[in-house]
Amino acid sequence: MRIERKGIDKIASIWAYVGKSSLLVATLDVISIFAGVYLGFALRFTIFVPNIYWGDYIKVSAVFSAFTVLTFTFLGNYKVLWAQGTIEDYTAYVKQYMLGALIFTLIMTFFPIALLPRSSLVILIFACLFFCGTFRVSWRILSPERLRKMTGKRTIIAGAGEAGALLARDLKSNPGEFMLAGFVDDSPDKIRRSIAGLPVLGSINELAKIVRDKNISIVLVAMPSASNERIREIFDITAPLRVSVRVLPSLRELAGGRVAAANLREIELEDLLGRGVVEIDTEGIASMISGRTVLVTGAGGSIGSEIVTQLLGMNPEKLLLLGHGEQSIYTLLENIKGDSVKLVPIIADVADAVAMPEIFRKWRPQIIYHAAAHKHVPLMQGNPLESLRVNAFGTYQLASLAGEFKTERMVMVSTDKAVNPASIMGATKRIAELVLNEVQQEYPETAYMAVRFGNVLGSRGSVVPKFKAQIAAGGPVTVTHPEMKRYFMLTSEAVKLVLQAGAIGKGGEVFVLDMGELVKISDMADMLIRLHGFVPEEEIKIEYTGIRDGEKLFEELFYDTKHVDTTSHPKIFSSRLNVSNGIAEQVKLALLQTPDEVISSIIKMVPEFVEVKHMPE
Repeated sequence: MRIERKGIDKIASIWAYVGKSSLLVATLDVISIFAGVYLGFALRFTIFVPNIYWGDYIKVSAVFSAFTVLTFTFLGNYKVLWAQGTIEDYTAYVKQYMLGALIFTLIMTFFPIALLPRSSLVILIFACLFFCGTFRVSWRILSPERLRKMTGKRTIIAGAGEAGALLARDLKSNPGEFMLAGFVDDSPDKIRRSIAGLPVLGSINELAKIVRDKNISIVLVAMPSASNERIREIFDITAPLRVSVRVLPSLRELAGGRVAAANLREIELEDLLGRGVVEIDTEGIASMISGRTVLVTGAGGSIGSEIVTQLLGMNPEKLLLLGHGEQSIYTLLENIKGDSVKLVPIIADVADAVAMPEIFRKWRPQIIYHAAAHKHVPLMQGNPLESLRVNAFGTYQLASLAGEFKTERMVMVSTDKAVNPASIMGATKRIAELVLNEVQQEYPETAYMAVRFGNVLGSRGSVVPKFKAQIAAGGPVTVTHPEMKRYFMLTSEAVKLVLQAGAIGKGGEVFVLDMGELVKISDMADMLIRLHGFVPEEEIKIEYTGIRDGEKLFEELFYDTKHVDTTSHPKIFSSRLNVSNGIAEQVKLALLQTPDEVISSIIKMVPEFVEVKHMPE
């Protein structure tokens, strides 16, 4: 049963005022001592003190009160703010009290002023110690802050393992908004048992019933090693119940830190769609990067900035941060620290035939991660020349300079939209892959490779930030088609695999990352709406706007699945690019054409490109 907030505040304020007044504390001590002395007499005889002892009771109570209060006064006991009392304060209280009790006992022994049985003396000394101490402890336990916490929301912890037990102990010490009701756990040995002073109420599959029966408002998932699939199961159980769900980060994120309420965070889309921890050969990659000058193009973008972040921990000598937009590079520099790495911001366009050679002459990068590209499908449909210039010619120029200046390896970030492309953007990224392979033939000493993957959760311009903004505005959430599907990957996961592929590549490969299963965009919209605490279709509508030009219902990762090789990493696959001589010259000539002519040239360069156009519905 909850205590009303106003009543709690009033009680807390009155009791705090009493605890701050030395006079009132002393008065309570006198009352406590009279009660303790009465108890000493009463337990010696009967519940009621015989009439002949009442005079002795009054004398003993008065004398003991006087000695105790005087001792406390001279030794500074009444100067302690008990609402913030420490172990040292309570220890000092016991010592001071026992000193007063010793003086009183000596007086009663050598100067008996009243009849006091020995058994009563022992009882009253400990009774008074308890009563006076209880008041002091109560000012800390029932301080205004702690009383307010009694209004915390009823909370259950999913996971009664070590992390759950540690979290429960931390919350019991600092409850905050949480009022713990117990655990749920899948281990039959733990169910109906007690852990950290809390009952294990049932299994996680019984969570919905327990939430309803126990009036639970918050579910804390304390399962750092749980898979994303398990987190998704818990979310699916709790979403219809309209409860708040928070999770502890993964074991890797918790490394070096203790399990505590401060680690809890709201459940996110990445928890539901991510596919667990990606293991890479960090030492092997670091040995390739350490002491080198590394160029990252598109460094201010979602993928580029994550590449930079991960490279910082691998001790390159210099990191060249190249971007076309100054704001993105400025933001990147504000968000990263390169104490032991020289960071060189460069504002330039990868397709700039004047600026790029000068950059190579000045810095001579040894490793290149090429993430600069135009990536928005609808925008590139109307700007084919710009898409070809940056995505294809920019890649060609960068690759040629890498070969000319003896760069060791160049890794290009590609896309699943380059496979059987239906859009200008996808086709120009396919041309970039072909260009890379052509340059590989010209400069065999430099290892060129492309890494192809699908959408990245939360990247700039992706559907996730768009959906979040639409939900914040009250909806509707717009999806192009109910059957639209895409591959999704966490940014950190994708970049780890890009770095790994760059380390294992020999040159001439296109690596494809294991993207898991295709995800319906409509399902993602549904999950995001529920994550924000709304009911899809009832509170936030999902509207279908129709497929845009250049979009396919689903993307592909391989041209020919029969010619796909495994690599040393289980989540990275490899295939060889077809040699297409003269593709670079075709790109250069196409840049001199009109936009309509450019599209025809792109189709010639990528015969499998079938531009998809959709009639407005």
